Formats: sequence, structure tokens, C-alpha cells
Amino acid sequence: MLKGISPLISPELLKCLCEMGHGDEIVLADAHFPAMNLGPKVIRADGLDIPRLLEAILQLIPLDQYDANHFALMQVVPGDPVDPVIWKDYADILIKAEPDTTPTFVERFAYYQRAAKAYCIVATGEQAQYANVILKKGVVKG
Repeated sequence: MLKGISPLISPELLKCLCEMGHGDEIVLADAHFPAMNLGPKVIRADGLDIPRLLEAILQLIPLDQYDANHFALMQVVPGDPVDPVIWKDYADILIKAEPDTTPTFVERFAYYQRAAKAYCIVATGEQAQYANVILKKGVVKG
């Protein structure tokens, strides 16, 4: 155990967050996401939901202030009647951790292409649809 580190952050995830450099991306993937199929390293976090994990991660890393696309969500497929209510949870988390952040929305297949280039993917147990999040790491200001 470490003081000040959420128990939701596994040693493997902590190592990944430390290794990431400015501009590297991490995907928090819901249970529907094809995480194992895209190529980057996959960290399993099957019992976790994304909002709590997101909150814990944003206590450790800043988002990239030089790129407005530092918090990306998968755009709802046209014609899909799903209303991703989880996005409200994300907005509440962002207000506390990164108040100047506005989510950007990426078309489904473009999202998969971007995720395939990520530093790693965290495969969670989140069951909400369109719950995937891409975070672009920034720099810690001294």
C-alpha cells in the first residue's frame, strides 16, 4: 500500500501512468470495448467502473493543456437511441479535477483507430454504453 494512492490504481496501472510521457494517451474502456483486439498493452480492471477509476487517475496525472482533444469520448452512432447518462458523471469529475476541460467526441471507427495508438488500454467492468474515455497526458507544472 502507498499513502495517497487510490486502491483502485493497481501497481501495473501506476507503472503505466508513470511511464507515459507528455502526449501519450490511455484508454479507459468499458466492458463492450474490443480492448484485446486493438494492439496496445491491456491492463485488466474488470471489477471497476470508469467514473471512480477516472477520478483516481486524474488525481495523479494532468491532461495535456496544449491539445483540446485531451479528453475524448466515443460519439453516439447516428440513429442509436442510447443516451449516455454516464457523461454527466464525467462532467462532474472534470469540474473538480480539470475545470477547463471540455470533452471532444470522436466517431466510432476513428475512435478505435486512435485507441489502437494509445500507450495502453484499461479494460474495466463498466457496463454503460459509450463510456469509453481517452485521456492525453500533460505535464506536471512545478
